[in-house]
Amino acid sequence: MSSLLITNADVVNEGCRFEADLFIEDGRIAAIGNDLQSRGADRVIDAAGRLLIPGMIDDQVHFREPGLTHKADFASESRAAIAGGITSFMEMPNSQPPTLSLELLEAKHARAAEVSHANYSFYLGASNDNIDAIRGVRTGQCCGVKVFMGASTGNMLVDDEQTLDAIFADSPLLIATHCEDTPTILANEAEYRQRYGEDVPMSAHPLIRSEAACLASSSRAVELARRHDARLHVLHITTARELSLFSPGPVAGKRITAEACVHHLYFDARDYAEKGTLIKCNPAIKRPEDRDALLAAVSEGRIDVIGTDHAPHTLEEKAGTYFKAPAGLPLVQDALPSLFEHVHAGHLSLETLVQKTSHDVADCFGIEQRGYIREGYWADLALVEMEAPYTRTRDQVLYKCGWSPFEGRQFHACVITTILNGEVAYEHGRLNDQVRGQRLEFRPNR
Repeated sequence: MSSLLITNADVVNEGCRFEADLFIEDGRIAAIGNDLQSRGADRVIDAAGRLLIPGMIDDQVHFREPGLTHKADFASESRAAIAGGITSFMEMPNSQPPTLSLELLEAKHARAAEVSHANYSFYLGASNDNIDAIRGVRTGQCCGVKVFMGASTGNMLVDDEQTLDAIFADSPLLIATHCEDTPTILANEAEYRQRYGEDVPMSAHPLIRSEAACLASSSRAVELARRHDARLHVLHITTARELSLFSPGPVAGKRITAEACVHHLYFDARDYAEKGTLIKCNPAIKRPEDRDALLAAVSEGRIDVIGTDHAPHTLEEKAGTYFKAPAGLPLVQDALPSLFEHVHAGHLSLETLVQKTSHDVADCFGIEQRGYIREGYWADLALVEMEAPYTRTRDQVLYKCGWSPFEGRQFHACVITTILNGEVAYEHGRLNDQVRGQRLEFRPNR
């Protein structure tokens, strides 16, 4: 492999900000120093004072392969991720067929090895009848076990109490949960159908997929985890009330962790008037007060990880009425730029952004030698111009579905270059389609 020298970078890493050069060799960071410009390298990139951060590790994406590739696939969505400074992803099991066996899990890894432009891992899905597969999974075979404790896109609801108990008691790996209480949601749906028929307004979505539905389910997950001392990671927290279930502070040593997603940190219920079904997602985008509470929880360490829950659908599918339009948004290309808006607004520090998108994700999942700018670690990096205002337009979108919920929104920060395993994978709007990702490796996280 070639060598690469990055000079004059404004590095943000492990709570510090400093100027440095990086020398990269054989895909890894070989040296970090104040003056490495005398080292011979196959290529030199002058960062010219731009921000250099670890590439984002996205703990929750839906890339729709296999079975739903009219919406997305590993190649198209990983290209968009790389363009947005995301260098690694962990993909969800609600494809067709759902990833409920070790054989299907390995088939996904094999396909990603051929076509993925970012590093990758996959979740083993849980169902009401695959506890033996869950008990048999081992460190390195996947990033965790995904449990839908509420019905969402795809039919993978785990609602059998004995099965849930067995999963929390016996899973050898981290358990990641989607927490919404289905009976509460169905009761709310019935009420709104009676009132509006099929013409339920999108503004009702956070009232149907309600705070009570989220809190009931996440409380249940936390109770099960505490009873069995399970390693629990609760995905996409959306309400202020749920935050009391989680402890503030560093992720190290926590048995129960929480994730917030970029769209729940950016949009709020007022945006349904403009965006409608384009921002319909499960769990729902909720009140401004909830969004503000989530941002505060990120800063205090009550939220441990920021992910995307990237979940594309076609515009034709999204054009349906409330009950017919599927839930989910394409997000990976604009995830980091949207988070930098919180830095510009003074809601997040740069150090916290890096902590929650890289360091803590690596520590939460036990990812080997990624997520930090350290000598000996894989060189997964993003070079960011902090003051390069632009407006997201549809013609810039790289998703297979061809649209973004951020269209028409202005961002201040722009990802200029993405480096994957020491290779320049994206630079000034152009992707290097020859670069391929690697399978993520893990330490035990149970």
